Amino acid sequence: MGNVNIKINGMPLSVPAGISILEAARYAGIEIPTLCYLKNINEIGACRICMVEVVGARSLVSACVFPVNEGMEIYTNSERVRHSRKTTLELILSTHDKNCLACVRSGNCELQKLCKEFGVDKPNYYEGEVIHYDFDDSAAHMIRDNNKCILCRRCIAACDNQGISVIGANARGFDTHVSSAFDKDLADVSCISCGQCIVNCPTGAIVEKDDTDKVLAAINDPKKFVIVNTAPSIRATLGEAFGMHIGTNVEGKMVAALRRLGFDKVFDTDFAADLTIMEEANELVERVKNGGVLPMITSCSPGWIKYCEHYYPELIPHLSTCKSPQQMFGATMKTYYAEKMGIDPKDMVVVGIMPCTAKKFETKRPNQAASGYPDVDIALTTRELARMIESAGIYFNHLPDEEFDNPFGESTGAATIFGTTGGVMEAALRTAVKMITGKDAPNPDFEAVRGMENIKEADYKVGDLDVKVAVASGTKNAKVIMDKIKSGESNYLFVEIMGCPGGCINGGGQPIQHAVVHNFIDLKARRAEVLYKADKENKKRRSHENSAIKELYDTYLEKPGSHKAHEILHTSYVARKKYN
Repeated sequence: MGNVNIKINGMPLSVPAGISILEAARYAGIEIPTLCYLKNINEIGACRICMVEVVGARSLVSACVFPVNEGMEIYTNSERVRHSRKTTLELILSTHDKNCLACVRSGNCELQKLCKEFGVDKPNYYEGEVIHYDFDDSAAHMIRDNNKCILCRRCIAACDNQGISVIGANARGFDTHVSSAFDKDLADVSCISCGQCIVNCPTGAIVEKDDTDKVLAAINDPKKFVIVNTAPSIRATLGEAFGMHIGTNVEGKMVAALRRLGFDKVFDTDFAADLTIMEEANELVERVKNGGVLPMITSCSPGWIKYCEHYYPELIPHLSTCKSPQQMFGATMKTYYAEKMGIDPKDMVVVGIMPCTAKKFETKRPNQAASGYPDVDIALTTRELARMIESAGIYFNHLPDEEFDNPFGESTGAATIFGTTGGVMEAALRTAVKMITGKDAPNPDFEAVRGMENIKEADYKVGDLDVKVAVASGTKNAKVIMDKIKSGESNYLFVEIMGCPGGCINGGGQPIQHAVVHNFIDLKARRAEVLYKADKENKKRRSHENSAIKELYDTYLEKPGSHKAHEILHTSYVARKKYN
């Protein structure tokens, strides 16, 4: 479309025609504040914080939705603009729960930050009626507190972007509030526990259920043997909670911090990701050989699994029966490791550090107790771990790099890339080639399934077998794939689906970044780069090369897909009602 010439605060600029004033200001190095705007997700101009002055306009305009045109003159920081923003903030605060000291988002709250910047420092500029809302803590993974809601509608947009849409704006005018249909509890609708509403909320209106006290109680109980394991993506994101650059690998510091918190063993969920691949690749091969249900669909993402159970229960037979790496890890600890170490599994507490709020729900699923006790006792998000580290007085940034405990600290590069969309597929293909042909693929990189595209497809020739695969991230995109399978028009052999856009690196339990980061930085790509770099640097890049996995099969599980492996490492699913 070409460029247009404009002025922002007197500075002449040439910017692409049709972009918003908000985006144009970035070319001038100016950040226009927002509270509701999320690029490509929530572009509604509702919060009125981004108001700017345009010469010739009768009133201020919303920068996030107002396009630039030739000759436009814009002022982003005039007295009129600042007065408007400050007044809007004061009005928002008039019905807001201002108990900031008790809020988990204090210090990382976009509303709090703006109030500080604009000098909004008095508790009650405007007094009047305030509606009190009860908490909704019915769901396994999160708490909704409408007393802190500012009606920015980001959570609604995030839920819509997932294709779920179980929350919306109820009532009208002053009574408007965010809730489910007919104000049902979240547990009574088809929420998939993905947590995308949490990471996109600018305040503390939606937060994960904090289970850190349970973990500390277990650590301080001398009768308990407490094991922690960290998901592949955590090493790529935890540093953000301590001010490190996005895309910093903090694996060594993470391990050191976990030891200082008092865990008895610090293991890597990547070990179980390798184990998952051994079972999953074997299951795929068996389905191909024996006429099983195809395409087979991965089962690592609990948000995706719950989506399938609610929205496509008739396609449940397509799901791999493999437990997720988190659950496989816990099952292995409370059977094989407990037996090896002479520990009663009832005295063992397994804690997962996960990128995903749906993992909290997953720990409570049926058929996830191979030892007779829950495979995993507690799942913490990346954010919860960061708060534990901070409250323990641990100087995370200054910790030395330490290594995971063995033998369950060993993993391959294939396991590490589990944390990003396409990673499970690529890892599975690396081992499936070996199982089908008896030889490793010359190049372990299956680059066609990499990248942040919503849906990716690829065709591979493996021996005499034509392997057509598909990868989708975000349940809205999963719907496209599932509809193709349901209609019979797809000819996929293997499908990877992750519940969150971009995969675990963008999970609902990851560190919360300011909207500006989401809007103008490719957060997912930077985090994924950490995992691909770690894969490239690992001497072992295929799951079947993991020596600890080999020993586990040789001494305990016999072989992938054995009866014992199925008892411990596989699960089942349930059809759930769909009700929004």
